[in-house]
Amino acid sequence: MKIVRLACGVAAAAMVGGVAMSASAADEVLWNFSAWGKPRAFTKGIDAMSEYLAEKSGGNFKLKIHYGEAISPSKENIDGIKIGSHEAAMMCTSYHPGKNPAGTVLDLPFLPISDLTVQAKVHEDFIGHPEFKKEMKRWNAIPIFSGILPQYEAMGVGDPPRSAADFKGLRVRGLGGIGQFFDKLGAVPTTVTASESYTALERGTIQVMTFPYSYAFGAYRHHEVAKWYTEGMALGSVFCPQLMSVTAYNALPDEYRALFNDEMKWNSYDALISAYVEADKKWIPIYEKAMTRVEFTKEQHAEFVKIGAQPVWDEWVAANKDKLPAQELLDFVLERAAHHNKAA
Repeated sequence: MKIVRLACGVAAAAMVGGVAMSASAADEVLWNFSAWGKPRAFTKGIDAMSEYLAEKSGGNFKLKIHYGEAISPSKENIDGIKIGSHEAAMMCTSYHPGKNPAGTVLDLPFLPISDLTVQAKVHEDFIGHPEFKKEMKRWNAIPIFSGILPQYEAMGVGDPPRSAADFKGLRVRGLGGIGQFFDKLGAVPTTVTASESYTALERGTIQVMTFPYSYAFGAYRHHEVAKWYTEGMALGSVFCPQLMSVTAYNALPDEYRALFNDEMKWNSYDALISAYVEADKKWIPIYEKAMTRVEFTKEQHAEFVKIGAQPVWDEWVAANKDKLPAQELLDFVLERAAHHNKAA
């Protein structure tokens, strides 16, 4: 049995008598997947995909997950897809909005998405939008599924905030549209990658971290240095699709290409949602014992939405209208959210 690493360039594989032989479903295929951080709830979808590919191929399709930015910095994963240094990778649009402006519509705060299942359906619809497909084609990339994330909350040092005004002047790790929302509160939004976040909070260069609640704060150990955390901000989420190389995908035999199907996607989404539920059971009691919980009322949340929803959405459209059908993309997301919320 030949081991075939399908990567950029020609359809890959074994050299027999100096001639490249295309892979067949009997071959072992090895793909390298570039990830950041450690295994955590967010990576359960990737684990499920890896297990699915192995099971359905009789163990012959191997997806090797490289954690901790071992083969690529987080902000360069999409570049690695383009040049073929790895076959697949995780990516978050807010880490490099200039590389993928269309995708940043899903980074906007307070999008009316009611739960994680609805989020998965909206993201799946968006992945199929012609404008996003065109954007991904420029990077030689195909989205596999979206790494859906729970609603973002805040965790920080110093005095606990009790109102919108209390964020004024604080340095906040706020990505994409969430950062724009904090700017409207008078805070100083900063883009810090997840891998850099613990050190930034520990040293006080950032006073507030916003991350998916609850798993991500625990995964990056923020609770070890933070003094408070919020419940009820429900800031929104960010768009983190899992990508694969067009070249690597096209080099697969038909039997392996067929594995990237709806069953595989929804198996991965189910694994993610289950992992977040289990993470809440683990982490929320730990946070309750270690820190001050800051709860915001429905009225305060309505104030946040008034400040950071439509105004930030309008600014995103204005900033992108000359390079994208920005209003069309926003309207598409809102329509899909309304459709799936109603069906939920």
